[in-house]
Amino acid sequence: MNDHETGSARTLETVARACDVIETLEKRDGVGVTELAMALDLSKSSAHSYLNTLREKRLVVKRGDTYHLSLEFLYLGKSVRHRHVLFEHGKSTVDRLAERSGEYAHLMCEQHGLERNIYKVPGENAVGDDYHTAKEQKPDYLHFTSTGKAVLAHLLETRVRSIVDSYGLVRKTEHTITDLDALLAELESIRERGYAVNDEEEIKGIRAVGAPIRSANGEVLGAISVSGPTSRLNDEYYHDELPRMVMESANVTEASINMSTASETL
Repeated sequence: MNDHETGSARTLETVARACDVIETLEKRDGVGVTELAMALDLSKSSAHSYLNTLREKRLVVKRGDTYHLSLEFLYLGKSVRHRHVLFEHGKSTVDRLAERSGEYAHLMCEQHGLERNIYKVPGENAVGDDYHTAKEQKPDYLHFTSTGKAVLAHLLETRVRSIVDSYGLVRKTEHTITDLDALLAELESIRERGYAVNDEEEIKGIRAVGAPIRSANGEVLGAISVSGPTSRLNDEYYHDELPRMVMESANVTEASINMSTASETL
């Protein structure tokens, strides 16, 4: 290995370790030098160097002897979200969906085999604000949410199997699908009817209906959904009216994205 290759490897290792530092600060809501060194098996001098470098880059702030992530991450996150094609073309549709349904409406995409919540908005009767706020702050599994299953249904089976190999099929309730063959059968049904359901598979007493958002060439970009208590999401509304409402919203978002893409070629 030549010197250039050695330097490159060291640089990549340094970047990876810096990411570990950021992740630790987020998970622990701030740490001191000694705590960080112990958590990442670093010397105290190395831990101090990483923290000071991130502080110089305005990604970390120091309060007393404790280091915390700075608000730069807030601005970065908002910038990433506002530039995402689903947020750009789907936000107003999700707002209307929440108003029409009176429940929580959601917009998500898949990255690295996990569900990433881009936007959530409560309707007039929505429940679970704390839970949904927490869901926006971390990725989640795909197999027990209506949006996640709507996306999985339009990925190649090899990709679905790879995701399951990586993350498993974690059980959240007694209704969660935890068998791969059962999941694949459910995904086939989703493709046939055009929408997915979460029938108390994530939280007891909560249902959801989700539909995929696809590009003009059929690539699945993400999904949109409505969730609410089983007492309100029941009977004909849950099996007929709400699916039509959600699929209509997905189609409107698709149309906006595809028309925007087409306009760029004019």
